[in-house]
Amino acid sequence: MAWVIIAVAGSFETAFAVLLKMSHGLTKLWPTAGFAVCALISFGLLTIALRELEVGPAYAVWTGIGATGAATVGMMFLGDTVSAGKLVSIALILAGIVGLNLSGITP
Repeated sequence: MAWVIIAVAGSFETAFAVLLKMSHGLTKLWPTAGFAVCALISFGLLTIALRELEVGPAYAVWTGIGATGAATVGMMFLGDTVSAGKLVSIALILAGIVGLNLSGITP
């Protein structure tokens, strides 16, 4: 169950990163409010999951979901450039997360 919580927390991390961009330096009310709510939910869920998981792999998954999610949303919906380098880098982040979890570090 803790891994599901991490996945949801990572999704909220993606949302808070995108909303932070949309807030234009915290000058737009609703994206700023959305950013704050998503950040609190994301950190709260991470805190709950860390009760059962080791910090290294859990944090790697959380940040990996947030980073790859934000990059993907940016490329798909916000006009960020798409390049082979970005796509390979996203794949490498995901491979690193999988490798860390398959290396026997987590129970």
